[in-house]
Amino acid sequence: MAQGVQRLLQTQLAAAVTGIAGPGGGTELKPVGLVFVAVATPTETSVARLVFAGSRAAVRAQAAEAALRMLLVQACRD
Repeated sequence: MAQGVQRLLQTQLAAAVTGIAGPGGGTELKPVGLVFVAVATPTETSVARLVFAGSRAAVRAQAAEAALRMLLVQACRD
């Protein structure tokens, strides 16, 4: 997804987030709070598997913060 956004918008950096924010939809293998964050740069794509606790809103906020942090780290490297 991050690479697709990067190509579509012709950007240097792009992020994508997917997961199960809850309150339902979780399973033993994919629990509520499981989030994947991807950041694409011109040379690489990084993916983080994260598990957050809290309400749907809390999981979404933590996922957004994680994506922004990953973008910031990549921006500072370049």
